[in-house]
Amino acid sequence: MSKKRGLSLEEKREQMLQIFYESQDFYLLKELEKLGPKKGVISQSVKDVVQSLVDDDLVLKDKIGTSVYFWSLPSCAGNQLRNTYNKLESDLSNSKKRYVELVEHRDNLKRGREDSEERESALEELKAVELHHKKLKEELAAYADSDPAAVEAMKDAIDVAHSAANRWTDNIFTLQQWCSTTFPQAKEQLEHMYREVGITEDFEYLQ
Repeated sequence: MSKKRGLSLEEKREQMLQIFYESQDFYLLKELEKLGPKKGVISQSVKDVVQSLVDDDLVLKDKIGTSVYFWSLPSCAGNQLRNTYNKLESDLSNSKKRYVELVEHRDNLKRGREDSEERESALEELKAVELHHKKLKEELAAYADSDPAAVEAMKDAIDVAHSAANRWTDNIFTLQQWCSTTFPQAKEQLEHMYREVGITEDFEYLQ
């Protein structure tokens, strides 16, 4: 004996709607969970099925006091279908209008672009000009280092780097003076440390 097939989600929705339509009454969720199995909808899935109906505006719900009640009338489904129909009609109308606009735009773009010897010649000429332009850009890029603007920018960068180097040199001399004054007994250790990090007697400001 084959096992009985369970209801699909759409079938469960239809069965739950029948509960509302037959009674045209208000229900708590726990009441619907008891009535669902009588329609072939197991109590564990009643909540999700009812919520899907609420999301589609086929079932209404409202909180009265501390309780949430659910209800639905046949007119709810009719209104929902009418709203869906009107929306689809509007979308279809807009799509048709957009299609006409695109066709008209396409036809306008085609005008003057019909295949001809003159057009083919113009396209070939355009292609040659584009290739020449690309070649000139590549040649120009090879001389980018000699560009006056690039050279000027490089000079500005050198000035900034020069100022920064002398500023840090000044900071190092200030730190050396502070160390000598604060730790006079560690003169030899400090001079050894200076030499290790590259601060020798030749260390001086950049000219």
